[in-house]
Amino acid sequence: MPPRKRTATAPAVTEGTKIGEPVPKAIVDTNTGSVGIPPQPDYDPREEIRALRKQMETLRREISAAARSVKGGAMQAARQTEATVKLYPVSSLLVVAAVAGAFAFAIAGLRSSPPRSRYDRALDEMRDLYDRIRDRL
Repeated sequence: MPPRKRTATAPAVTEGTKIGEPVPKAIVDTNTGSVGIPPQPDYDPREEIRALRKQMETLRREISAAARSVKGGAMQAARQTEATVKLYPVSSLLVVAAVAGAFAFAIAGLRSSPPRSRYDRALDEMRDLYDRIRDRL
């Protein structure tokens, strides 16, 4: 077995505290072995409010730019639609009628008769069979 290496190790806590002493509620720094609350920066609510106002102003500008962009796109789409209707009135009317008809068929298909369950169909068949037997007798 090789001989053990003898190195001098420094204790974790060099001064101040004793074994078994209660640890105060604070931050324990393992690098220096110290316990305490580090100094906190001064709190200035005016700086905080100033930063929040700056963020609000930035958000307001971004929202107004997005609203202008959407409004411009909608106005351009309306102008293009108006020009298309002026150039091709019959075709536009046929497209609108086709779209309205598709919506009407979709709504009518949903409202027609709700899908019947297997139980309802079997019950109807039993009633029909019972009626036919009763008519024969």
